[in-house]
Amino acid sequence: MTLLRTQLGNTLRGHRLRQHRTLRDVSGAARVSLGYLSEVERGQKEASSELLASICDALEVELADLLAEVSLELRVAAAGGEIRPLAPSGDAPVAEPVVVPQGSEPAAEPALALVGAGPQGRAARRHDAVSLAA
Repeated sequence: MTLLRTQLGNTLRGHRLRQHRTLRDVSGAARVSLGYLSEVERGQKEASSELLASICDALEVELADLLAEVSLELRVAAAGGEIRPLAPSGDAPVAEPVVVPQGSEPAAEPALALVGAGPQGRAARRHDAVSLAA
């Protein structure tokens, strides 16, 4: 089982190295001590949401994108399978791939509903909806 802090650290380190940046450079830009950033990257420290946001700003990576990437990596590690998109049901588009262990079918995901909204209410609010998938 991969720990969240370990995967977060690996992903942050990967972004930093792809940008050819040093720990010192990123720690200065994020206003985090070099030692603490090193411990976060090695998965030895749990980073707060404020710290993660600061590191993401320094790396010019959206926090939501980082969390989505980490989430996907954790699913792959846990499932030990392949990633394939879940077929859409009804009129709801699927934006995120799901991890499906080899030889099995994906389970239906729970849906969110707008309370008190009939078909016209849902259609009118669809463009204002916020995605909760990460």
